Amino acid sequence: MATNVYSAFLALLPSYPLQVATITAIDGEIARLALPGGGVLTARGVGAVGDQVFVRDGVIEGQAPAMPFVQVEI
Repeated sequence: MATNVYSAFLALLPSYPLQVATITAIDGEIARLALPGGGVLTARGVGAVGDQVFVRDGVIEGQAPAMPFVQVEI
């Protein structure tokens, strides 16, 4: 039985990445989210404006822990 190693490797990877985003607006069950890198997307789910959430494939999966901002000077 021949197996394509590359196809087997791709099967191990998740199809959609889990991202952290901040809710900027909510309209019913649709939320507008801001990504840390400056991107904007919409997703289905619930939360409050200002909450940090986990989002994958257009669906809010849950609330993300608040990460403190730390600046280090070199």
